[in-house]
Amino acid sequence: MYGLIGRMIATEGRREELMAILKESAGGRMPGCHSYIVARCKEHPDGIWVTEVWDDSESHKASLDLTAVQDAIAQARPLIAGFDNRFETEPVGGLGL
Repeated sequence: MYGLIGRMIATEGRREELMAILKESAGGRMPGCHSYIVARCKEHPDGIWVTEVWDDSESHKASLDLTAVQDAIAQARPLIAGFDNRFETEPVGGLGL
């Protein structure tokens, strides 16, 4: 399996709006995706943590070609101030996997 944990920073005061877009995009079918979690960062008022688990890195890469994902990226882009932490992981199991 392939995992990603990353923090994005919303433009000031737009975190809830950006999270809504991320959550909506995660509601669609993304082949190979086991988990896509959106969470508020407690340390940064505009921070959002996204935790993903995929079959493999190729599944994650292929998801970026999905129309729904491209639409969500286009909607979200103006609300993103930046990204600061990104970690690749190799999930081995746990609740929900």
